[in-house]
Amino acid sequence: MSPPTFAFHHPPPPAAPRNGDPDLQPPIDPPPGTAVSEADYWAHYYEHDNGYEWNNGILEVKPVSDILTLQIYRWLLRLLEFYLDTHHNARLTCLEFGFRLSLPNKTAIRKPDLGLVLDSNAQPLQDLDRSYRGTFDLCVEALSDSTPAEIRRDTEQKRDEYQAAGVPEYYIIHHDPRWQLFYRRNAAGLYEPIPREDGILRSAVVPGFRFRLEDLNCQPSLETMIEDPVYAPFVLPSWQRDRQARAQAEQLVKQERREKERERAKNVVLLAELAKLRGES
Repeated sequence: MSPPTFAFHHPPPPAAPRNGDPDLQPPIDPPPGTAVSEADYWAHYYEHDNGYEWNNGILEVKPVSDILTLQIYRWLLRLLEFYLDTHHNARLTCLEFGFRLSLPNKTAIRKPDLGLVLDSNAQPLQDLDRSYRGTFDLCVEALSDSTPAEIRRDTEQKRDEYQAAGVPEYYIIHHDPRWQLFYRRNAAGLYEPIPREDGILRSAVVPGFRFRLEDLNCQPSLETMIEDPVYAPFVLPSWQRDRQARAQAEQLVKQERREKERERAKNVVLLAELAKLRGES
C-alpha cells in the first residue's frame, strides 16, 4: 500500500543565508514590518499563531474585528454553508488559509477571512491543501476599524490586490453599513459596486446565492429564513420539502377521518330510518 500524498504549500524560492550564516535561525515571534524572504515565510510564519500575511517581503499581522462584525461574519458563513449544502458546487476556506498573489508590481500572500472556490475553477481546492494555489472566486474580509491604516488595508490595499489578482467578487463586512462594501470585476477587470435590487445583493459568481443587506445586521433566525422567499430556495430546502410532505400527509389523514365521520353519521341516519320503518310495520 503506497503512502498518502500530502499537498504542501506553494514551492518557495531557495532561502538565502542570513547575514552569511546558514545556521542562523529566523526570529520566533517577529514584530509586524519585519523583512523576511518568501521561503522563510512559508517555512516559519505561514502557520504562526500571530496569523502573519506576507506583503512583498514584509510580515503583516491580520487585525482583529469587533464582536458585532464577527457576528455578521458567522451569519454570512452559515448562510454560505447552507447554500453549499444545497448546491454542492464550491468549497470554503476560513481565516488562516492563504493564497499567493503574483501581481504586476509585487508578490503577496493573503489570508482572506473567508474564501470560496467554485468546483468549476481551473484550480480545484484539494482535500489535503493547506494553502490555495489558484485564485479564489470570492473573498470576504471582516473589517477592523481600530486605526485608519487598518481600514485602508481592507478597503484600498486588499481591494486593489484582489482586483489585480482576478478575484471575481470581493465583500467587505462590518457592523457599520457604511463599511459594508461589495465589489465585482467588470469586463475591463476593474472592481465596481455590485448592484442592489430591492435591498438584495445577488452574486453573479455563486449562482443563486443572495441576501438582504439589512439582514447582515438583523441576522434572521433559521426559522425565519426557511419561510423567506429570498433564502428558502437554498436554506434547508429538503427539510422544507419534508415538512410539506408531512403537512400533506396530515391533511390527507384529516380528510379521511372527516369522510369516515360523514359515512358514520350517514349510517346512523339510515339505521334510524330503518328502525322507524320496522316500527311502523
